Formats: sequence, C-alpha cells, structure tokens
Amino acid sequence: MEPALKPSSVRNLLLRALLFIVSVFLLRFVYVITVYGGSCTASDYCLLSSQAEPLAVAGNARGSAASVSVVSAHVGLGSSATSALWTSREWRKVVEFYSAMLQDLVVEGFLSPAFKCLCVGSPSGYEVLALKEIGVPDAVGVARKRAPPLVVAGGDPLRLPFKNATFDFILVGQSLDHSKQPVDIAAEIERTLRPHGFLAVLTASAADAYSLQSLAQLFPGFINVRAREINYSDSPISLREVVFRKQEGANIVSSKSNSHTECPIHENKLQILQSAEPIIQDEPLKPWITLKRNIHNVKYLPSIADISFKQRYIYVDVGSRSYGSSIGSWFRKQYPKQNHTFMIYAIEADKAFHKEYATKKGVTLLPFAAWIRNETLTFEINNDPSNHDVEKGRGMGRIRPIGGSGSHVSTGSVSAIQGFDFAAWLKRTVTERDYVVMKMDVEGTEFDLIPRLFETGSICLIDELFLECHYNRWQKCCPGQRSPKYKNTYGECLKLFTSLRNSGVLVHQWW
Repeated sequence: MEPALKPSSVRNLLLRALLFIVSVFLLRFVYVITVYGGSCTASDYCLLSSQAEPLAVAGNARGSAASVSVVSAHVGLGSSATSALWTSREWRKVVEFYSAMLQDLVVEGFLSPAFKCLCVGSPSGYEVLALKEIGVPDAVGVARKRAPPLVVAGGDPLRLPFKNATFDFILVGQSLDHSKQPVDIAAEIERTLRPHGFLAVLTASAADAYSLQSLAQLFPGFINVRAREINYSDSPISLREVVFRKQEGANIVSSKSNSHTECPIHENKLQILQSAEPIIQDEPLKPWITLKRNIHNVKYLPSIADISFKQRYIYVDVGSRSYGSSIGSWFRKQYPKQNHTFMIYAIEADKAFHKEYATKKGVTLLPFAAWIRNETLTFEINNDPSNHDVEKGRGMGRIRPIGGSGSHVSTGSVSAIQGFDFAAWLKRTVTERDYVVMKMDVEGTEFDLIPRLFETGSICLIDELFLECHYNRWQKCCPGQRSPKYKNTYGECLKLFTSLRNSGVLVHQWW
C-alpha cells in the first residue's frame, strides 16, 4: 500500500488548480477586452456587460423616412462597445426620429452637409449621431456631463465653450423648456451662431401664438422661418419644431423711446383677447355684488396660453393695502402660475400696512403712492369709527396733488406722502421679455395713471391687468342716489376698459 499524501501536498495541488482556473478566466477576459472592446455575448464568459442608457425620447416620427443603417466604419467613431450601444433597439428608435427630422431640414435648405453643427442639451448624443448618419460629419453635442465621443464639450449651457460665430446650425432640444434662465441660454446660442445661420428648437411648448411669440422674443436678432408639430406614433407626447435664422448685426432689441407708443397687436394678443370674458356693458344696479361675482367669469391668461420662455415672472399690486387684501388671499392662492415663481411688488402709501410686509418673504414693498410724476401729495383716509378692525374699518386712501381743488370734503385724516412716476418705474423695472401681471385699485387715480402708461408706452409691458374702476355708483343707503365720492361715470370706466383691450391689453374688471 502506498503511503497517504501529506496534507501539505494536497493543499499545493488545490492551490495550483485554483491558480490555473483563475488564469484561464483572466486570459479570456483580456481576450474579450482586446478583441471586442468590452462588449460580449453570453458565450464569451461575460464578466462585464453594457446596458443601453435610458431613452430621452420614445417612438418614431410619424411618416418618417426609413431607418438609416448603422455602419460604424462610415461614421468613424468609437469602439466596438460604443457601436454596439448605438445599434441597440432603443437607441435606433430615437436616432431614427432625429434623422427623419434633420433630413427634412436638409431638403428645405436649413441644413447642409458642409455645415458645422452644435446640439445643445444633448446628454446622450442621439442628435449628433443622427447628423453624422445623414451625412453631416462636423457635429458635436454639449451637455453638463461629457459623453465622448458624441458629446465632447461638457459644461454649463449658460457658458458654451466655443468662440463667437462658430456654428452654421444649432439644434436645441428641450433645454429651453426646463431652464429657469432661458434668456441666458438664448444669448449663448446667439453668440455662437454665425450670421445667417439656422437655429432649430424642439419644445413641448409654443403650441399657441402667445407662447410662440415669447419663444421668438428670446432671439430678437432672429426671424422665425418655420414652425411645425411633430407627433409620435406610439406616444402621447408631441413636440414642436421652430426654425429661426440669425440676421446680420440685429441681435439687440432697442427699448421703446417714443413719447407716445401704441402696443403692436400681434396674433398672440388677438388670440387671447378673443378668448377673454366680455366687459359688462350695462351699468350694474348692484355693482358690489355684480363685480364680485364677475371674478368667476375671468379667463386668466395662463388658462388661455402657455406662459413659458419668459425671463422673469412679476406681479405688481398697485394699492395693495394689507398683505391679505389681494396678495395672500387671491394672487398666491388662486392665480394660475403654471409652476413659475413670481416676484411680487406691493405698492401702498398707507403707513398702517407697512409693518407687516417686513415679515413677508418674496414681497418687495414700495411705501409710496403710484402717481404720474415724482412729487409730494396729500393722502386722505376716511375711517369708519364704528369698526375697530384695522383692515375692514380703515377707509381707502385717496391721493391728490397738494393745493389741488376738489369738491369732496375730507372726513378723515390727511397727511403728506411721496408720490412717484409709476410709468417710469415700470419701464425701469420690467422688460418685454418678462411676464407682468398687475392689479390696480387706486381709488379713482386710474384715470390719471392709465393715460400716463399709454403716453410712455409702459402699458405695452403689462401682460394682464386687473383694474377696479371707480365711478359715482348707486349708494347702498339711498336708492336712486349716487355717491359724490367720485366724479367719473360708468360710461367713462367702460371707455377706459375698451381702450385697453383695443390696444391689446388683457384687462379684467376688478371689484
């Protein structure tokens, strides 16, 4: 009988066998990496497998051209592993969509194989690969994260890493839809595109004339040459493709400098005004009830149109009184904001309401009286002595120039306050690229302020106006008698509302 193997010999044999098996797998792994570049199948003893990245877009374009075959040698990019990813079913769907869309742009003369192209907001590089496949080789993508070889210029889209006038064609995905700074992105696009170059924007917005006009305002030095809707055959999502062309040396919008300016009534304003609720033509016998009920008929602008692509969103409350009067009780709770954050300006001359605004975040108080020029005014408060509630018992403040004549006899406190040129302030504070909502309740001063807004052209900066017009209403106490508090008639109020709408301003009757 042969002697039994020693324990140390058994351990040596097992160790050698284990090293042999590990060596085989390592050699196989090196072979796979060397030959296939990291891509493998189930028969290759896969240790690593590549997964197709998530899709940004799903489905094929309706009526699109036939699928473009992938021939990596012709594209001249990447390793076998990257090419395998490009040929995956998910990738092909998206690339085929972009290929069909871009081929249409070639046919229409907006894109050429000789163009130098940039795809903004292209994290996966679908658009870049589509450009190369249809024969436009000089294309690159830019996104916050690099994804070579297609997206090689990672960085901040607000500061594109390219020189001025570098590209002939720029394609923008939905970066403008998702950005809170669309104006800054648009400025970088304008900077890097050559004069007479083409810009194609894909967006889920711009379905209505107002939104399309807002998009066009982001590119003041461009002309809109085409807009169309693109549908997907197997998805409810729809996009619009808007094509612009950059003009020579026309990249700055000059501010209105005419002393008397009429607002241009574009198609977007006509569409909105046609959808607005009608102005009450006949003077209501019970104005307090009628006007308050009428607020339920109001067609808010954001319920009519998409308010995307604006630089800022601003609410101005002229005659705001307390925070709860309209800012807290109505605007912040009821006004449809489409998920946008609004800057709020409260203009109130009555010092009794100033203290509470110090604790209200997101609200800027202007403790002055909105007026037609900068000057000292008298401010009169008519109190109700029977009501001790500051908000309900304190009368509405009325302003008038010092020494000005008036038939109304004061029954309350009168003090001196500072008035400011509201129209001039508005022109300094907002631009046509901002979305501006305004509520004006100024106790009869609207007959001074509105003409001043027209005179300066500031009225063109207001997108939506909620206006209470004060007139000699029928009194609650005394049937058949009118209040002497205001001298204007309901007919003059009606004329004021009509003139605003005829000028393209969406105005609503407030109470």
